[in-house]
Amino acid sequence: MKTTSQEIKLVVEVADNQAAREKGLMLREALAPMTGMLFDFNDLKPVFMWMKNTPLSLDIMFIDDRGEIIFIKEYAQPGSLEVISAPQPVRAVLEVVAGFAERHDIRIGDTVEDIIFSNN
Repeated sequence: MKTTSQEIKLVVEVADNQAAREKGLMLREALAPMTGMLFDFNDLKPVFMWMKNTPLSLDIMFIDDRGEIIFIKEYAQPGSLEVISAPQPVRAVLEVVAGFAERHDIRIGDTVEDIIFSNN
């Protein structure tokens, strides 16, 4: 991930099928620093996320097909049924522990690239 001032290396789990996307980070009680989950939708589309059954507060970043972050929901409320979406279609969503965007000065317009994928 590149910001205006730095490169950030993350290890992510990939949710690239319907079952994995539906489960997401539900029921997870911890998320290691510098890790997250990438929801890859394989195409630009309207995407709607929520925090149902997710006990962690998360930062949720919506990413277009160029890898640009177009919307960030910081500190998403655990367990909330609020629908969270970007103002336009996205290719992917990256979820990380709450406060990550603020700590690393991640902003709309930053880009996501060179992600190291895990087998979890």
